[in-house]
Amino acid sequence: MGQAKLTAYLNLTKPRIIVLLLIPTVVAMFLAAEDYPSFWLVLVTLFGGALAAGGANAINCYLDRDIDVVMYRTKPRAIPAGKVTPLQALIFGVSLGIVSVVLLGVLVNPLSAALALIALLYYVFIYTSYLKRSTPSNIVIGGLAGAIPPLIGWAAVTGELDLLPWWLFLIIFFWTPPHFWALSLLIKKQYEQAMVPMLPVVRGDEETRLHILLYSALLVALTAVLFSFRLMGLFYLAAALVLGGVFIYLAIRLYQEKTPAAAKSLFRYSIYYLALLFLAMVIDYRVFNSTVA
Repeated sequence: MGQAKLTAYLNLTKPRIIVLLLIPTVVAMFLAAEDYPSFWLVLVTLFGGALAAGGANAINCYLDRDIDVVMYRTKPRAIPAGKVTPLQALIFGVSLGIVSVVLLGVLVNPLSAALALIALLYYVFIYTSYLKRSTPSNIVIGGLAGAIPPLIGWAAVTGELDLLPWWLFLIIFFWTPPHFWALSLLIKKQYEQAMVPMLPVVRGDEETRLHILLYSALLVALTAVLFSFRLMGLFYLAAALVLGGVFIYLAIRLYQEKTPAAAKSLFRYSIYYLALLFLAMVIDYRVFNSTVA
């Protein structure tokens, strides 16, 4: 198999998305461990999670091939570009999913494997196959799949789930809509051409910007709750409020200015926001010795 073919298969997995999913996974592992999780456990869990996410993304490319060939942003993907056949992508995605579940089930624990399988099936059958093509609330309900990684990380260390990983789940769940809606404002015409009922297409830009602002405020409120429940300390609270303040400022600016530049700024910042917020959690717990319940 040549390098071009290998690159095409790698692109099916959407590596940049995988990185975003692995950050909350490893953060949850460091919060769950009384000391530090073993290097081997972290490595196997992240590898298994990457395989599950990559498999789901490859199957997503197979199911969305009719959409991808229409949208300018997705035309270079492996299937529309003719680098991989639809059947090859499907077999590849299913194979990655099976290997991930077996790997996590055997080398980590059954709960982490079950959660990875739930995330994969939900993303493929609930979001990609149904929600994405049927309702403007697609990314809200569909965001559940992308919020599962911290549950997987916590389960990998403890074999069970506690209150904190569920709060991490909720943070990602409510972060996803403003993040993705900002992008959808930028490529609204492409969604229209592909007949995908994203919120700006169905409800318009004005309502989308309002939803972004409301969800941003709700997101920041959720992050502060971790301190009030004594799940995080003062360092985390300060970081969450500063990072959240910037998030809300950008959401307000987008609502007022109504420009692509403002949407792009919010979209880009939202990626760094999530990574920095989760980093603040680890620093708060490991450096300032806050209690994680």
